[in-house]
Amino acid sequence: MAEEQGNNGAPEDNPVFRMQKMYIKDFSFENPNAPEVYQSQNQEPKVEVNLKLNNKKLDDDHWEVSLQITAKIVDKGNNDKTMFIMEIEHAAAFLLKNIPGEHLEMVLGVDCPTLLFPFTRQIVSQISVDGGFIPFLMEPINFMALYQNSKQKEAEKQN
Repeated sequence: MAEEQGNNGAPEDNPVFRMQKMYIKDFSFENPNAPEVYQSQNQEPKVEVNLKLNNKKLDDDHWEVSLQITAKIVDKGNNDKTMFIMEIEHAAAFLLKNIPGEHLEMVLGVDCPTLLFPFTRQIVSQISVDGGFIPFLMEPINFMALYQNSKQKEAEKQN
């Protein structure tokens, strides 16, 4: 019997990787020292950013990948007053079909967040502007390096 073919003539068992939906799961913006904080904004604020990557299987072919980011911006020139604190959990549902098991962890830890992060970065930048500050542009993140470091630490723990 002939092998099943998809719409483009490719076999049905080819790997499929596609972001299907992005959404904000949780969001918080705090501006605890307004309006005083606007009167003496330092050009070089202290920035603390924490990132956590989560994923969970939704069904046989769908996974949710989320970025949890907490950013605290402090005015060093104004007695370390907090300018703003932002927390976001931005997620996406991905269709991951026929991905070989040995590659799934890397797809979830590198490829999915690499696709999602630019949109998360844009949301964070826009909200900082809406909160009365200059755009807060997070540095690009090398998810491959983070993944490799994580794997190296795991290997060192096991030895």
